[in-house]
Amino acid sequence: MSNRNGPRKAEAIFAATLELLAEHGYDKLAIEAVAARSGVNKTTLYRWWPSKDALLAAALRDSGLFAVDVPDTGGLRSDLLAVATQIHRLLTSERTAPVVTAALTAGPRRPELGDVARSFFADRMAREEPIFERATARGELRAGVDPVLVMDLLAGAIWFRLLLRGGETGPKFLEEVVDTVLGGAAWKSR
Repeated sequence: MSNRNGPRKAEAIFAATLELLAEHGYDKLAIEAVAARSGVNKTTLYRWWPSKDALLAAALRDSGLFAVDVPDTGGLRSDLLAVATQIHRLLTSERTAPVVTAALTAGPRRPELGDVARSFFADRMAREEPIFERATARGELRAGVDPVLVMDLLAGAIWFRLLLRGGETGPKFLEEVVDTVLGGAAWKSR
């Protein structure tokens, strides 16, 4: 990362932030600990991020740990299946699952984490928008479909099944979710 967009050691700072979040939880995440682990002076951290929440938002959004490749498979169903697979991987990977769990468990007690989540998901949706633009241009998606709603339904089903129900979320489940989101669950009336 260049100095114009952040400090030279931004990746080390982000890695330290997310590691400490996973290890100790949100409440014990401290700028001083991030500075010590990343080898950066805490004044540098405060110069770029005025609060723990601002630093956490940047780490979640820009670290690369949660990077998702926006697929272009040539079809909406296969693009969404690729995104669903990536979401599943982020929620189950040894590197990312503890960070997700720590962020989710802190959320209800820390309203300011809502801003972090909104920033993270707004950035993610901006990156996924081309999937829906291409699908509309190909005639696979009717005009006026809300891409945010589609992604909420898709990701929400995966999150809910994994984190709350503890159920099976393999490839068959991911295909079912994508097909249900795209086709709906009710028979169409004639």
